[in-house]
Amino acid sequence: MDLNRVQIFAQVVEQGSFTGAAKVLGTTKATVSRKVAELEADSGVQLLYRTTRALKLTEAGSNYYNHVNKILADLQSAEHQLSASQQSIRGNLRIVCPIELGQLFLGRIFAQFLQAYPDISIEAELTNRKVDVIEEGIDMLFQIIDNQDSRLQSYALVNNHKTLMASPDYLARHGTPKVPQDLASHKAIKLLSAHIDGAWKIFDGKQWLVMEPASQLTVNNVTLAREAAIEGLGITAVPTFIAQDALDKGLLVPLLEDYPMVQTKVSLCCPQRAYLPRKYKVFIEFIYDSLFKRWGDQVLEVPDFISR
Repeated sequence: MDLNRVQIFAQVVEQGSFTGAAKVLGTTKATVSRKVAELEADSGVQLLYRTTRALKLTEAGSNYYNHVNKILADLQSAEHQLSASQQSIRGNLRIVCPIELGQLFLGRIFAQFLQAYPDISIEAELTNRKVDVIEEGIDMLFQIIDNQDSRLQSYALVNNHKTLMASPDYLARHGTPKVPQDLASHKAIKLLSAHIDGAWKIFDGKQWLVMEPASQLTVNNVTLAREAAIEGLGITAVPTFIAQDALDKGLLVPLLEDYPMVQTKVSLCCPQRAYLPRKYKVFIEFIYDSLFKRWGDQVLEVPDFISR
């Protein structure tokens, strides 16, 4: 087997063109085309349909690619592991996370991690904007919405429990809702951002309802929503860990506790790849160690390489 030809064929499939494969491999389009043609000639099987617009795999080509792609991934993993075993763990991590999560939890964890791994550096961005991990070259993304990007490996960390709440002053002026339908006559403080699913989805015992009361204030920050609710502006739905102190002090009152809301999860995402770089692995291990200490069995998904 000519491994070079196999690698070239795999790149043509992944890049979708001879030109794209040549660019990735640092060679010419003519060389790529010739190597694939040699592979087809030696095997006696057509692997690609060539048209003026695009390349498409034949059935035989698709089967062949599925087999060799796994072999190539295993070879790359073995090579990385071999070289990594002779190296210290070093490098830079670009990390993006929601503002409140970073402020309340991740700051100390990042500091502890960097003390344990002095040859690693972190660039952390706290934001509620929409992030394209691949296009922006991000290593780790913490988010509080489900990952819908097939290019990413995602791990659900913990539930992000949220509930409706308002101040005693607001409830004294406007009344306390008894059933979800009562929310229609109240004022809302709405949350809306790429990291926050702000919809009020509530189960009334028979069906899920989406309640959308009138809102005078819409924000992309749960801390701001909490503070506005404490001042009596309206009802809001924020994670309980953000409002726990205010709830304990009676500054906010939980509402409709017998009617569950759709809950979200805190997840950690990184680029999908056959081999996980060592700096990714040690960072994820460190995050999970912190999660186990705080949440124990409430941690949701645990990667295969993590031991409790």
